[in-house]
Amino acid sequence: MELPKGKIWRSFFMSNNVTTVSSPWSAFSGPNLGYVMEQYDLFLQSPEEVEPELVLLFQQFGAPVVVEGEVAVANSTAAPAGDYKKVLAAVRLADAIRTQGHLAADIYPLKNRELQTAQIEESAFNLSAADLAEIPAAIFFKDVPANVKNGKDAIDYLKSVYTDKVAFEYNHIAATEERDWIQAQIETGSFKQALSSDEKKALLDRLTRVENFEKFIHKTFVGQKRFSGEGLDTQIVLFDEILKTAEANNVEKVRIGMAHRGRLNVLTHILNKPYDMMFSDFAHVSNELFLPEDGRLEITKGWTGDVKYHMGASYNRESGMNVKLAYNPSHLEVGNPVVLGSTRAAQDDTSKPGQAIFNRTKGLGILVHGDAAFPGQGIVTEVLNFAKTEGFTTGGTIHIIANNMIGFTTEQQDSRSSVYSSDPAKGYEVPVIHVNADSPEAVSLVGRFAASYRQKFGKDIIVDLIGYRRHGHNETDDPTVTNPETYKLVAKHETVRALYGAQLVAEGVVSADDVATLDTAIYAEMQASYDHVKEMAAKDEHKHLEMPEELKVEFPQIDTAVGAERLEKINEELLVFEEKFEPQKKLGKILEKRREAFASAKIDWGHAETLAYATIIQDGTPVRFTGQDAQRGTFSQRHLVLHDKNNGNVFTPLHHISGANASFTVHNSPLTEAGVVGFEYGYNLENGHVLSVWEAQFGDFANMAQVMFDNFISGARAKWGQKSGLVILLPHGYEGQGPEHSSSRMERYLQMSAENNWFVANCSNAGNYYHLLRRQAALLGTEGVRPLVVVSPKYLLRHPLAAANAEQLANGSFQEVIEQPGLGSKPEAVERIVLGTGKVMIDIADRIKDGEGFDHLHIIRVEQLYPFPKEQVAGIIAKYPNVKEVVWVQEEPKNQGTWNYALETLYELSEGKKLRYVGRPAMSSTSEGDADSHKAAQAAVVEEAVAEPVKVK
Repeated sequence: MELPKGKIWRSFFMSNNVTTVSSPWSAFSGPNLGYVMEQYDLFLQSPEEVEPELVLLFQQFGAPVVVEGEVAVANSTAAPAGDYKKVLAAVRLADAIRTQGHLAADIYPLKNRELQTAQIEESAFNLSAADLAEIPAAIFFKDVPANVKNGKDAIDYLKSVYTDKVAFEYNHIAATEERDWIQAQIETGSFKQALSSDEKKALLDRLTRVENFEKFIHKTFVGQKRFSGEGLDTQIVLFDEILKTAEANNVEKVRIGMAHRGRLNVLTHILNKPYDMMFSDFAHVSNELFLPEDGRLEITKGWTGDVKYHMGASYNRESGMNVKLAYNPSHLEVGNPVVLGSTRAAQDDTSKPGQAIFNRTKGLGILVHGDAAFPGQGIVTEVLNFAKTEGFTTGGTIHIIANNMIGFTTEQQDSRSSVYSSDPAKGYEVPVIHVNADSPEAVSLVGRFAASYRQKFGKDIIVDLIGYRRHGHNETDDPTVTNPETYKLVAKHETVRALYGAQLVAEGVVSADDVATLDTAIYAEMQASYDHVKEMAAKDEHKHLEMPEELKVEFPQIDTAVGAERLEKINEELLVFEEKFEPQKKLGKILEKRREAFASAKIDWGHAETLAYATIIQDGTPVRFTGQDAQRGTFSQRHLVLHDKNNGNVFTPLHHISGANASFTVHNSPLTEAGVVGFEYGYNLENGHVLSVWEAQFGDFANMAQVMFDNFISGARAKWGQKSGLVILLPHGYEGQGPEHSSSRMERYLQMSAENNWFVANCSNAGNYYHLLRRQAALLGTEGVRPLVVVSPKYLLRHPLAAANAEQLANGSFQEVIEQPGLGSKPEAVERIVLGTGKVMIDIADRIKDGEGFDHLHIIRVEQLYPFPKEQVAGIIAKYPNVKEVVWVQEEPKNQGTWNYALETLYELSEGKKLRYVGRPAMSSTSEGDADSHKAAQAAVVEEAVAEPVKVK
């Protein structure tokens, strides 16, 4: 910068007389100040050409401050070596402490990790203590902390807050407001706050209870697994502070998901499951004998049950805030999306027409991860990706990494490729706080900070609680076999209760006798609880739990009819757009045809589905529909959300139906199956009155969510007593699109079918699908509710033989079986009964037309595969006395599809008649990949199915 001639400039700080500590420019004078001013002009135009340290100063403090005075600054295009280089070096040092101080922080209780201090030493920047002492403290802070007088004090202070028991990573966050807020919290001493004597005593009491709970079980129930949380005892302290802060912010519901380790302690000390109730689980005495009478603790049970460290609970705190720990299987991280779905349901108001109203302040999700699992399991990243998406955000999740520095027996070098297990979160601009689990007061402050950050910014945050694992993977496992060096350290390491007790004794807060007395008293309290369990054991009737009677009903009879006038009005309202809204031309014509279709018995699949949702929300049941292309439909069949061709504005016709009494929400989801299916399942668990629907883009995509079906949806009612009415749509059908776009692997769902755990349906008619959805909606909130798996079509979406008419929608009901029209009018002539399901039955219907020439044949479409409508099929077969063959026809290979599932039932139904399979042979792939080969194979299946039985001479 060339200064104007004759202009007299002088810095505020030409001398050593510092007038205010709020300005950093006191460090510059003379030519150095001229250089800085020149660089500021350049910064305004091309910041990438300015030294990074100066950029930091300009961003933080703005323009260099000068006033008119007696001494002129010489024109200069470059500053000579001197003070300014020292200042910039000091700025670099401060920045290094802020960004890399975590690598030198005291965050490892066993002190078995080498700390990296070289990058934050003064010598690394060619600075001395004397150099730093000459630099004003204001150059390092917007608001200089008390007792910090100069640059040396400032650097020492920064080291004290960035390399202590708490370490911070936040430089990867793009938003300046967030970074500034976090930095201010750190540098104003929030993490150095001293607790009061009463708070410290309460903390000691809490730690004593946590430790003694584990010790008591270890000694009393020798050899029983509990997955102890010892080494991470302060996890309870962390929960305490998060929940207190959430409570203060009027959060109504907290949903927690966590793995086995430490879970029993969380159930006991966070969910307030009484000691005797917990000990009864180990003693094989019914825990219901010890359920508190105040009704604040709730548990659910299935009839098969599960191990104690999979169980959850719900607890209402005195404030009214509800805290729920989710039930989960051994595939621990897969519970994450389930918990977040539950959290989102707690935040959504679905009672009003239009889209559900989201309020993030109503609910909070907390997820506890294992340190090996966080970087190792892809579902973790799927969940992190939900954070800012419209349909799946929960307004910030608090992630706790229960970091015991080992995965089963696997050390860090084999567990991950990153410095910290938390590193995957940085890509989503999530701040990370590492804290030493042996520092209870620091953990307490971190809990408050995490909850406050989430409340303020509505974003995820990671708390990496670093401790160790006192025992092996479980209490019968000997860790010295695989990790001898680590466990030499563990054996010598005092517990956090003992360490903190000694600290409080040294501080004069309590005496050593106080610590010992507290320890003895709490252990005695637990012994008394166990004595109570032993006394009550004689009263335990050992009742065997059974599935509810309502769930034993295989075919619920529900009236799903809707008046014709009501349907006609809905149909018209769906075709009215808001003023000036203009849909894409082709789409406009497709939608307009729905008016004609309603009158001409050509209501296609998407049309019938939309009418079903309209009636359901009018009946007061909310609908939530998600999937990768749910709004339009993968096959351009649905069109629930319309886009204005001129400006892209969206319009949802179902938001404008008169008489609607509940919300209708449809979201296109992120490109994930496991995460979204888990989320929707959790949403439905939390709000069982919502018709939750997930659609796979193609049916086989659900393969990626198989863990959700295996571990949650198929068996949660039997294991945990959790009710769900989730609807799963799986596009399926053989159209020559290759192996991955043909089969939804329906055999997998049929294999898991038992105890009326769900419905599996494969409809061949749009009207039947309409009534199936209405039946499912009517079951919500009842004891008889269960999930619904629909093998939904592709080719049939617009097929005229799969279309419905208004009469069927208005006065029909769901049909578990459908007899082929035009056949069976001459019972004596029928020699072959063909059963099958789905698209192939329409292919056959297309082949036989009106049935002329097929008197030998009768066809039964099985619309509901599970429960299998055995009695209905048997009744139909009985009407034809001369049947020689019962044939099962399917498109899928013989080892797939329905054949093996239905085989035993088909043998019973055939009653000595010949039972035949018609379909593709057994295959390792699901279908042919070539379109011509597909056509030939499909034609052969159809022809063989309708052929006359071979006459036996």
